[in-house]
Amino acid sequence: MADKQDYYETLGLSKSASADDIKKAYRNLAKKYHPDMNPGDKEAEQKFKEVNEAYGVLSDPDKKAKYDQYGHAAFDPNSGFGGGGFSGFEGFDMGDIFSSFFGGGGSRSSQRANAPIHGDDIGVRVIISFEEAVFGCKKEVSYARIQKCDDCHGSGAAKGTSPEKCSRCSGTGTITTQQRTMFGVMQSTSACPDCHGTGKKIKTPCKNCNGKGYVKITKKLDVTIPAGIDDGQRIALRSQGDEGRNGGVAGDLIINVSVRPHPVFERDGNDIYCEVPITFAEAALGATIKIPTLDGTVDYDIPEGTQTGTVFTLKQKGITSVNGRSKGNLYVTVVVETPKNLTEEQKDLLRKFEGGCKDKNFSKKNGFFSRFKK
Repeated sequence: MADKQDYYETLGLSKSASADDIKKAYRNLAKKYHPDMNPGDKEAEQKFKEVNEAYGVLSDPDKKAKYDQYGHAAFDPNSGFGGGGFSGFEGFDMGDIFSSFFGGGGSRSSQRANAPIHGDDIGVRVIISFEEAVFGCKKEVSYARIQKCDDCHGSGAAKGTSPEKCSRCSGTGTITTQQRTMFGVMQSTSACPDCHGTGKKIKTPCKNCNGKGYVKITKKLDVTIPAGIDDGQRIALRSQGDEGRNGGVAGDLIINVSVRPHPVFERDGNDIYCEVPITFAEAALGATIKIPTLDGTVDYDIPEGTQTGTVFTLKQKGITSVNGRSKGNLYVTVVVETPKNLTEEQKDLLRKFEGGCKDKNFSKKNGFFSRFKK
């Protein structure tokens, strides 16, 4: 994993970045490299995946702590950081060595071989529109899942047959060997190579799963996307991932939500922002203008003398949070549009208008030159 780029570098951040810094950097980069904004661009698609992977780790406090301590090795099952105990001592079971010294009973290897194994989580990506994120929706997802074979019910043996006890380990799943050392006779226990630690042998394998007991299937699910969900958020569907083994619980299905950009609105948390163009006359004289909201257009009165860049706040016109406890605002920035392609008559009228204006009509312009003279 040495060639993998540092997650902080992927997001353009330093390791001292705060949670807000991480979230802000992710929003900007996800929007920049979003597939809908870069159709057919494989490089942008790869960048988008890297940004999502980095954010998935750095936005989770537990994963971030592990990453800060061990780097990418924290998530590499072969690195030795993932498990406890004495990793790195290949060929020896440290539990069995200590058992031989202190008279401990039982076989740790046997316990591990037959212990319940948690099923793996499965991640899928769902792309939804801005409106679907705001109001919620249902989406069908299709994914590959590992589960027990329906023909043999997980035994791996063909119909009408059953697994037999392994003759080499007598069904224990382990074999014990002794070795003479300077400390005396050392005893170690390892998984039986004939049955791979299961304690069972299958003479007639199931044809559907080739004796494995598990098969990969394609599963479809209708997923409810809650109203108010944001880009980059995830939904966990419990026990819908890969099925566990030896009685272990199934993993989860993790829905990674991507929201397409909106042509008018931009979102920040539960607040939304937009720009509305107005004419020079509307800005100067005041007017009732149409403002787009999530529930349709509304009439809004702007005062005379409104300047370009003025922001008006429409309370409770933003997005309702996922838990329904709060609702954001809509912030509207008005932009005065300068008219183009004027006729000579229109130009003459503007010149007359300009000639009739006094200094008091342009407070900002006069204030600028007053500061300049000082």
